[in-house]
Amino acid sequence: MSLITETSKGTSVNDPIVIVGAGLGGVRLAENLRNGGYTGGVVLLGQEPHPPYDRPPLSKSVVTGDDERVDLKPAEFYAEQNVDLRTGARVVAVDPDGHTVTVEQEGQRSDLAYGTLVLATGLVARKFPGVADDVTGVHVVRTIEDALALRAAAGSAKHAAVIGAGFIGCEVAASLHHLDVPVTLIEPTPTPLAAAIGEHIGQMVTRLHTEAGIDLRTGSGVDEIVVGDDGSVSGVVLSGGERVDADLVVVGIGGYPDLDYLDGSGIELAPREAGGGIACNGVGRTSAADVYALGDAANWTDAHGDHHRVEHWNHVVDHAALVAAELLGHAITHQSVPYFWSDQFGLKIQMLGAPHPDDDVHVVDDDGRKFHAYYSRDGVLTGVIGAGRAGKVMKARQYLQTPTPVSAVLEG
Repeated sequence: MSLITETSKGTSVNDPIVIVGAGLGGVRLAENLRNGGYTGGVVLLGQEPHPPYDRPPLSKSVVTGDDERVDLKPAEFYAEQNVDLRTGARVVAVDPDGHTVTVEQEGQRSDLAYGTLVLATGLVARKFPGVADDVTGVHVVRTIEDALALRAAAGSAKHAAVIGAGFIGCEVAASLHHLDVPVTLIEPTPTPLAAAIGEHIGQMVTRLHTEAGIDLRTGSGVDEIVVGDDGSVSGVVLSGGERVDADLVVVGIGGYPDLDYLDGSGIELAPREAGGGIACNGVGRTSAADVYALGDAANWTDAHGDHHRVEHWNHVVDHAALVAAELLGHAITHQSVPYFWSDQFGLKIQMLGAPHPDDDVHVVDDDGRKFHAYYSRDGVLTGVIGAGRAGKVMKARQYLQTPTPVSAVLEG
């Protein structure tokens, strides 16, 4: 039976599906519901004042000035699909018993009834501890305003320090380099992206940055962001005591689900050691009746009972498809292979699969810039990665859908 036609305490079948979060997950869910034949009400609540936009370009083409904003859908999509898009609408409370959310918009608060509620609120950028919000020259990249502010600051910057060589940090470093801003990239692990791709392949990413002229400082954290008497940043102090002068600092140390709006709701959250976020089963159902969660803020349970909160673009797309199918009562065979990509210095780095950073690595192609490699564990293929090798990476997708000996791929 379709969940959206069931009634619960305080619920009317005439109440809409309310989606909190007008990002990729929320938009894809609304689209999937309509494509699946759902004709009831769909309300899409977005906290930002803009129409929904794609976030991956922010650290790349928006910072460099090649794009202003990459909208997820044309403006007419929402009217044509009868999706009630409300921008500048912040949800401040959820009442599962009453089947309502409290929405703050233009300074006014009101309660909105729902039949089914889907939480797709994503992440907020983690800020550097102890640095006041009004310090000039310190940036994060999570929203379109963040990216445009960074682009504007780069126009007059003499030297940038980027804290954290994860995806955002590496991409921002490459973008600032494109804008002719000298960059020091600081990372406490031995290589960029070590937690995601391992140190072996991380050394190849290191090569991309150092050959481009990035001053890469690995194995070092940042103890302090130095602020001058005028309230502007003047540098950072590394964990070893060295000072790096910088009039522009970008903090790329990850994000976290901001779930204060769920206080008092009774909706269960996943423990921090399991990744945090909103606790869900394998199709996004939360501990509250008629409430689901998807995307970066959702912690789903797999077939083995393990919890996962994953922050990749395609993971959000998969969640939206699964939740829509669950709500519509449609059968779905989920065989998606985890995938991420990153654009740096004119190369697209792509990975398929879910390898551990300490898996065995088999490099099969490396010309000093572009590369292609496989990961394995106990002789079984766990992933494939490539830079500038899109065809070879995508060809390996079929081998990751079922357990495959890595020897079979290497010999092929």
